[in-house]
Amino acid sequence: MKKLRITLEGKAYEVTVELLEDSVSSAVQPLPQPPVQVPPLSVSFPAGKPGSTAPVGEGCVAVCCPMAGKVFKCLVKPGDQVTHNQVVIVLDAMKMETPVVAPVAGVVRTVLFKEGDSVDEGDCLLQIEGLAH
Repeated sequence: MKKLRITLEGKAYEVTVELLEDSVSSAVQPLPQPPVQVPPLSVSFPAGKPGSTAPVGEGCVAVCCPMAGKVFKCLVKPGDQVTHNQVVIVLDAMKMETPVVAPVAGVVRTVLFKEGDSVDEGDCLLQIEGLAH
């Protein structure tokens, strides 16, 4: 078994492969690189911008779906207080769980999808009324 780092379209992935025949030259050695940390996705659109499929209430920020998939877990409900970068929804897309985080601290005003619902990229998942500083 060999551990390799592969870069596709600028993103590095660590993979483990089993060599069936040892035809790899010992002169070829992968360069050591630190593992890549992928931050949770957070996409929001102000009212009226393309991609927002629901009207956004005054003083609210729409948390929009970054990719097509299914709502795997909804971790908040209307009235819940959330912090900036708190995971609010987990999507299931391409057999992977993708966390969606709150772009602002505030109070959840509306949740527009429930667990198991299919969502498209750009769909407004929920709205958060931002806290005044």
